[in-house]
Amino acid sequence: MADENLGNPVPATPEAKPAPESRIGIEEFARVEMRVGQVLEAARVEGSRKLIRMRVDIGSEVRQVVAGIAGAYEPADLLNRKIILVANLKPAKLMGIVSDGMILAATDGERPVLATFAENVPNGSLLK
Repeated sequence: MADENLGNPVPATPEAKPAPESRIGIEEFARVEMRVGQVLEAARVEGSRKLIRMRVDIGSEVRQVVAGIAGAYEPADLLNRKIILVANLKPAKLMGIVSDGMILAATDGERPVLATFAENVPNGSLLK
């Protein structure tokens, strides 16, 4: 008999199940370019309680990214951390600062939890 609970995953909450109309095709998903990045610099954004400005090495270039994670992370704790960056979003301005990408995080209640790696992965590696 096959084990349907491989690895004993945490049961999904009712809101975690996507509605059929919100599902996307593989072609649409393939358009999202997610890359491994390494945080080189991090600092709180002056005048904001939530925002941290980071410089992230994604292999081929270094990007400036602004993320609303200051309530959960100190800038010094982010240095050298490997993260996942959505690299093909159009740049956006947050509090007058250009953010050229989006860092992926889960939410634990209101607290963001960065998506990261258990093993070392080269900067710029593409996630599939």
